[in-house]
Amino acid sequence: MKIIKKIFLLIFLALVFPNQYMQSMPVKFNRYYQVDGYFNNVNTDKARYSPGDTAKFNIIFNNPMPGESILIKYFHLDDEVYQQIISLNQTNNISWNWIVPQSDFSGYLVEIYLISGNQTLDRTNIAVDVSSNWNYFPRYGFLSNYPLLSQDSVQNVIETLNRYHINGIQFYDWQYKHNMPLDGTPQNPAPYWHDIANRLVYFSTVKDYIDVAHKCNIKTMAYNLLYGAYSDANLDGVPDQWGLYKDASHQNRWMYTLPSTWASNLYFMDPSNKAWQAYIISQEKKVFEALPFDGWHVDQVGDPGTVYNYQGNNVDVASSFQDFLQTAKDSLSVPLVMNAVNQYGQSEILKAPVDFLYTEVWDPNNTFADLENIIVKNNTLSNWNLKTVLAAYVNYNLSNSQNYFNTPGVLFLDAAIFALGASHIELGEHMLGNEYFPNNNLKMTDDLKKKLVDYYDFMVAYENLLRDSVKLKQIKISSNSSYHFSFFPPTVGNIWYLPNGRGNDDIIHFINFVNANSMAWRDANGTQLAPDTLSNIEITAVVNSKVSRVWIASPDFEDGSAENLAFSQQNDSVSFVIPKLYYWDMVVIEHAEGTTLINSKANSSLNSDNYDLLQNYPNPFNPETTINYQLPLRSKVILRVYDILGNEITTLVNKEQSPGNYEIKFNSLENSSNRQLSSGIYFYTLRAGNFVDTKKFVLLK
Repeated sequence: MKIIKKIFLLIFLALVFPNQYMQSMPVKFNRYYQVDGYFNNVNTDKARYSPGDTAKFNIIFNNPMPGESILIKYFHLDDEVYQQIISLNQTNNISWNWIVPQSDFSGYLVEIYLISGNQTLDRTNIAVDVSSNWNYFPRYGFLSNYPLLSQDSVQNVIETLNRYHINGIQFYDWQYKHNMPLDGTPQNPAPYWHDIANRLVYFSTVKDYIDVAHKCNIKTMAYNLLYGAYSDANLDGVPDQWGLYKDASHQNRWMYTLPSTWASNLYFMDPSNKAWQAYIISQEKKVFEALPFDGWHVDQVGDPGTVYNYQGNNVDVASSFQDFLQTAKDSLSVPLVMNAVNQYGQSEILKAPVDFLYTEVWDPNNTFADLENIIVKNNTLSNWNLKTVLAAYVNYNLSNSQNYFNTPGVLFLDAAIFALGASHIELGEHMLGNEYFPNNNLKMTDDLKKKLVDYYDFMVAYENLLRDSVKLKQIKISSNSSYHFSFFPPTVGNIWYLPNGRGNDDIIHFINFVNANSMAWRDANGTQLAPDTLSNIEITAVVNSKVSRVWIASPDFEDGSAENLAFSQQNDSVSFVIPKLYYWDMVVIEHAEGTTLINSKANSSLNSDNYDLLQNYPNPFNPETTINYQLPLRSKVILRVYDILGNEITTLVNKEQSPGNYEIKFNSLENSSNRQLSSGIYFYTLRAGNFVDTKKFVLLK
């Protein structure tokens, strides 16, 4: 009898006091439905829609579903914006339309339920990106193989990329020669040619790929180096005097020796040479006259060291990038993207009219911490105006032979890149494991293909919380659980948490490295271990205003659907429980507008009862910034600055100090290590009594 009374009481409380009830009662993370595998495939007709467009959906069932219906719910973040019910007939597939909202640059998650009476038989999800321009949320894929293909073969490849919401494609090594990408004339192009590896390339295949991609609203980018030439380029009107040399007497050309079976070695021209600029841009103009490419993906090969022009003058290759790209933009009037190999020349590239920042990552940037450093640096250099795409090749050593990608290595890498607000070029006719894009030795398992659909759906559905005006935020967390947490750098055996802020939202990403065996993102030999699923992780976060809602979403559970979490708030501390963590969870703490907790430790004011270390200001800084801290009692104080590898830069304080508030200046030009500090992430650590705290700050030159 007492149990029945308790049930009625809980129902009454839920009806009369829904907000309080939500905060006090736990919410079950798993939904009620039973998956029986009715859905075979769900897709949309485009990778990207403009506001007000009509999105067409299609579902293929494993078997005909007579007498059933589907319930469709459309969500922006965790808010339902629309729903509809469609009756099913005796058919294996069904299509329907949705007029997408007028709000530009917005991601949506669409939940599709198979209904029989009042019972849910199955559910599947898919995401929708509403963006009038691809460069706001770039999701870059590639193509690398252009034999004579049927229309069906071309369609199948593009449809697969479309299901991953790839909205731009790099056409790698489609060209005839680097210094003459089109064979023939724009009016009469050759029907086929051989690329630099002597692979056969068909004009019709390239054209068909472009046309089918455009139907899916996918941008197509013609790959080519900004300074590449064949050994016989002089016959095409490229004199040796335009080249770059390793010596001042122009005897030793800067070049790459390629396999003897290839068409040529690769020679590098001076990109600052105006005659070369005019030549290669005129060749690219012929490409756009012959083929409806949307833009030019400009490549380079990284830092050449010391090089000279024909006259014996030293050439700073990176410093030429801005002028070269601006000249190309003025002449061609097409979108441009340029590869900053290991960040070489990135500061010059972002001064040019590029659509986003593209970094191919190499040694010594081998850890997840290095990836964060690159992405944060790109954000700060561009003042958060340009997004980042990383070319980061996972399971690199395995790509030398036939094998399978290691799923944990792939998912950890994508979880980190996506949580850090960037995207990853990895998907094409195959998955990338090597800088030579046609290398397809590594295969994806069916399980990995399915998981990546969930991850790309998640990236699109929550793009506004991942990549839209999101900035690093100092959010202190603690936990009564047995798990350890690391803010930076991520470490083996810990849960890596990444705190961000956007408007009234605090966004905290949790990545499960508890069972990991390495923080090397490349997982070169495919040995990274799959995580164990962690359960019921208690979290307390310090906030600075009243919390109105806490919710969680993960690409690893519920196809990415959001779930409300029960929470409690005590002054400036909000507590909740993460039900499950596999690879990656995202927790969102929404704050009530117009509320501020005066005594909050999250505020910039100091509370005299505690030790405290505040975030420096300004941040990013150049060259000087201010650090404040507080001592509640007399203490031995050590305040030091470190670089991203943990090397000490300088000691700012090393002495006993009385209780009170302290302000210390740090100038990057004045440090005890006598190092010339470059732009990037640094840390300052305060040790006082038993108190230790570390904060991250960014030097931006």
